[in-house]
Amino acid sequence: MGKLVVLKFGEGSFEQGFAVTLQIGEEHERAATEITGRLPSFPEMPLYYSHWQSSYRQIGNRYRLHADQMQVTNVSMIQDCENTSHILRARFNTWLRAEEFRPLREKWLERLSSTEEVRVILQTENSQLQLLPWHLWDLLERYPKAEIALSSPSYDRIHKPRTPNKLVNILAIVGNSQGIDTQADLALLQQCANAEVSFLVEPQRKELTDHLWGKNWDIIFFAGHSSSNKNGESGRIYLNKTDSLTIGELKYALRKAIENGLQLAIFNSCDGLGLARELADLQIPQMIVMREPVPDQVAKEFLQYFLEGFANGKSLYQAVRQGRERLQGLEDRFPCATWLPMICQNPAQIPPTWDELRYTKTEDIPNLAYSHKRRFTMTLLSSLAITALVCGVRWLGLVESLEMQAFDQMMRSRPAEGLDSRLLIITIDDQDIATQRQNGESLIGASISEKLLNKLLAKLNQYQPTAIGLDIIRDYKAKDKDLINRLQKTQKLIGVCKGSDGTVNIAGIKPPPEIPKTNLGFSDFIHDHDGVMRRHLLFMHPEATSLCPAEYAFSFKLANLYLRPLGIQTKFTPEGNLQVGKTIFPNLKSRSGGYQNIDGSGQILLNYRSSKEIAQQVNLTKFLSSQIDASAIKNRIILIGVTAKGDSPDTWATPYGAPFYEQMPGVLVQAHMISQILSAVLDGRPLLRVWSQWVEVVWIWGWSFLGGILACRKLSFFWLALGGSIASSVLYIVCFSLLILGAWVPFVPSALSLVATLGLMSIYNAKIKLRTTSEK
Repeated sequence: MGKLVVLKFGEGSFEQGFAVTLQIGEEHERAATEITGRLPSFPEMPLYYSHWQSSYRQIGNRYRLHADQMQVTNVSMIQDCENTSHILRARFNTWLRAEEFRPLREKWLERLSSTEEVRVILQTENSQLQLLPWHLWDLLERYPKAEIALSSPSYDRIHKPRTPNKLVNILAIVGNSQGIDTQADLALLQQCANAEVSFLVEPQRKELTDHLWGKNWDIIFFAGHSSSNKNGESGRIYLNKTDSLTIGELKYALRKAIENGLQLAIFNSCDGLGLARELADLQIPQMIVMREPVPDQVAKEFLQYFLEGFANGKSLYQAVRQGRERLQGLEDRFPCATWLPMICQNPAQIPPTWDELRYTKTEDIPNLAYSHKRRFTMTLLSSLAITALVCGVRWLGLVESLEMQAFDQMMRSRPAEGLDSRLLIITIDDQDIATQRQNGESLIGASISEKLLNKLLAKLNQYQPTAIGLDIIRDYKAKDKDLINRLQKTQKLIGVCKGSDGTVNIAGIKPPPEIPKTNLGFSDFIHDHDGVMRRHLLFMHPEATSLCPAEYAFSFKLANLYLRPLGIQTKFTPEGNLQVGKTIFPNLKSRSGGYQNIDGSGQILLNYRSSKEIAQQVNLTKFLSSQIDASAIKNRIILIGVTAKGDSPDTWATPYGAPFYEQMPGVLVQAHMISQILSAVLDGRPLLRVWSQWVEVVWIWGWSFLGGILACRKLSFFWLALGGSIASSVLYIVCFSLLILGAWVPFVPSALSLVATLGLMSIYNAKIKLRTTSEK
């Protein structure tokens, strides 16, 4: 949709100056911007125009003025005309750059883009203002899709509904053609597609009025001789060699034609402003006239270029600008040819396109295709239907795997966050296990011997860690007395066990017998249907027969040991959510984000720390054999776990990798969980949350509606595909940005809704266009 600009000139004169009002708005809408200003006095301006007009008319290039006014072009006269035109243009633009007029100029530049199509209407009663070459305004020339029209301040809308025709009905009137070639004009009109042209050649007055009364004309075209009186208040057309008429003498017939739907009058003849003024009083919607006497060759070529644009889909204003500017190629022989064509506009009417002139009488078809209200209704209903369908499919879980894949991709794409300095991970890898066996250590199926475990705990206790997490299954009694004693008395040590689940026949795993019950945490992980772990189980109610009595996760127990000395307490909210300090960890619901029908009790989404390494790591052998920097252990959480992949590997599929060689060791997953809790409580790092289902539905519908809006632009397939791709990319970027901020919002359902509505509405519009074309 283009822009409409109105320049209203109030009372004034070139001696006193003019009050000016600038209005800017969208087509078909009330102006959104209005500003007033002033043009200063410039009493010399009419003289500059008069000098140019005099030099132009002296050339006498076979004008369509009077049959007896034809002269031979003189080279010196052409040069004189060009000189006076340059002077007029320079003085005119100097006047429009006056300080009093600057606020309007700046508002214009602020509100209008040079890429927009702009209709400019100049409203004034002052005939001298109308004569000025407004198309040469340097501001207007910055806008390649702008064209200016003249209008009277007094106008009215034609309220009688127009009866459309199957073809564009053109009444072509050929008046007195002495000395000019009007046959070329008629040939151009006959070439117009989807048009029915009726010709009147040198008609009598009664014959002309009968035709004006007798049919619903869309366009009236006149070719021949015409003129305006000296003050430009009235004009005259020459019907034949003996008869001429003023517009006033055709008033009743023309008024009837306008009431019956006449949209455009084209006077391809000389000096048409007088004709335009009289026709404007009859409220004709649009006119195209020539401001001065027009050479025969210029008139023919303008009509050719104008019809090429208008009949092939350009707007009326753009077609006139195209036809006017293409006349520049004739200005070596016909100076100022581009000055001549002008539009006169009734501001209450909207210029139709060529296709809009020829809608069929079957009104339901064009209304369905072109009515803004109908298109909006269809877009709204289609987007709602597509949204309901996509949400229904989503509710059944049919897009859950796609949503999880998109979630994983976004998780992997997040910017790095760096190591969590509150953790130290002591890993037991394949080389550590091999080294123990070479040294004769007794492993008995374990990953660390009792001797080395005792040595490791003793060394750690020297440096005062805040907590020690032993992420190693030890469901049997220790034999080493020193180890038994250390396991029993190390208050900062947390051991693991696994809970049982009778519904799926999981027996569970016992905790280390030596570690007190209060120092146990379960190491149960929740993985999705595809085996990928995206959730974090914080607490659960163990079954009565469970081998693992722990109610809280191993990760939570360690985080709690770290937070307790800081005075941060843990409790449950009335809704059953775990609250640590001021941070609430909301339980997942059965339908949360992309999940459909899960048991989310005690679970949150696991917001992995986006980093290649979650924390500083050191393997067992190196730790025991090297000097230790106390700061690397003091006041930290120490995790001890297995990263070996040879003997009974403890690895898990995560968003960062599902194949075995990319899976993450369990001890590192525990580190991510601990880091999530600490970072949320102490650093304000966002937890991953989801919107309510109704908010998600509205979000999905919004993108579906956007797809419908894109389709309503009636673009080509390439531009529709490009627009859909850009919209989908924007959607992904928005979803990705929100995920970084802690909100998991639906991407896949939104993208499906957008593309489905775009495709459906595009097919619908194409079918309507095909039906409309066939009717025509």
